[in-house]
Amino acid sequence: MLLPRTRQPGILIKRYKRFLADITLSDGSKLTVHCPNSGSMRGCAVPGSRVILSKSENKNRKYAWTLEMVENNGVWIGVNTAMTNHIVREALENGLIDDFGKITSVQAEVKVSEKSRLDFLIQTENGPAYIEVKNCSLVEDKTAMFPDAVTARGTKHLLELEHLLKNGVRAAVLFCVQRADGDCFRPALEIDPLYAKTLSEVQQKGVKVLVYRANVQPESVTLTGKISLCRDAL
Repeated sequence: MLLPRTRQPGILIKRYKRFLADITLSDGSKLTVHCPNSGSMRGCAVPGSRVILSKSENKNRKYAWTLEMVENNGVWIGVNTAMTNHIVREALENGLIDDFGKITSVQAEVKVSEKSRLDFLIQTENGPAYIEVKNCSLVEDKTAMFPDAVTARGTKHLLELEHLLKNGVRAAVLFCVQRADGDCFRPALEIDPLYAKTLSEVQQKGVKVLVYRANVQPESVTLTGKISLCRDAL
């Protein structure tokens, strides 16, 4: 998936108030940008890191520029979680994600209860399936992990998937790893033990746990293939 056409590099000064970041541009000027990431961005918010920004075409936005990616140890990391579903949808429509069989249609933001929506309902040659997508930007010791902060909402989504499965509908959680240096994936037990426990429980009951890597470059982010679960991950 191509990033917006208007982009520029910069250097991260700091990320703060969760959704803001200050950037130094190549001419030495400073710019405050929108940071669309509700997590801790652990390992992805080191002052002095190179970044890529994109400019919104929405002239009514308070902050016209968006933090798209950050470089850490020579690896570009996608941190704009608003892009994740678009990246995954592109892969679904192009047939890269075929864990449920050949996909015939993709529906986004599907209501499954009074207070919950899941990211995708796909129709396949083998019947329907629900997919909830999570952006993974945390890698330590070559291990990709999710979440990078406690996520009650994420745990709720896992329970929604389990409920759908009990009603005879196939379900999966898909982790989109937006960096190249993770060799395998596991839930971040030390950050959110409840999420890790719930993920293990719903997988044992039949919810699929899918992990795909994205190739992150300054001009585009594209899903490329699967990553395996670490030994004893779940």
